[in-house]
Amino acid sequence: MKSIMQSEKCCYITGNTIGLEEHHIFGGSNRKYSEKYGLKVWLRHDWHNEPPYGVHHNKDFMQQLHEVGQKAFEERWGSREEFRSIFGKSYL
Repeated sequence: MKSIMQSEKCCYITGNTIGLEEHHIFGGSNRKYSEKYGLKVWLRHDWHNEPPYGVHHNKDFMQQLHEVGQKAFEERWGSREEFRSIFGKSYL
């Protein structure tokens, strides 16, 4: 599914359109649900997977995306209880 977080393919942080990588907001065993519900964003490589500020190296940034992703799910797909039952916990 396309992202419900972005309508255009550009870096979620910088707006750049070059060097983009798709980031599933909820990874690991929940990656398939991020895909199913469109909970993903485009990030420039350094914001995706490079220390110190890339999302895979920065807990605060990861938490921010989890919160935004959960809010998007709740607005589009269902309640907080439904989110919790699918993703295993609430980030809000």
